[in-house]
Amino acid sequence: MSTRIQLLAVESLTPGETAEVVAEGRIFAVYNVDGEFRVIDGICAHAGGPLGKGTLDGNIVTCPWHGWQYDVESGQNCLTESICQTSWPVEIENGHVTIELP
Repeated sequence: MSTRIQLLAVESLTPGETAEVVAEGRIFAVYNVDGEFRVIDGICAHAGGPLGKGTLDGNIVTCPWHGWQYDVESGQNCLTESICQTSWPVEIENGHVTIELP
């Protein structure tokens, strides 16, 4: 059975901003890309850096610790095809960014 999780209020994240959200014992990185919200696993595959505190440039987030970059729509690492962060489809429900965990 899946679990729906409200991560944050839509109004709390303006276009170009990032957020780190802890929910259900996990860390999620939430991004507002020109009014569209994206959610990926918030722990960088390199050294555990906080992707929700990274710098967003278009669809690309840069980890603040060592500069690894990911496409926030797919979770794909920009240099290594075999590295991909988990990403979740986003729904907006009652003014909140919401995802569904399996």
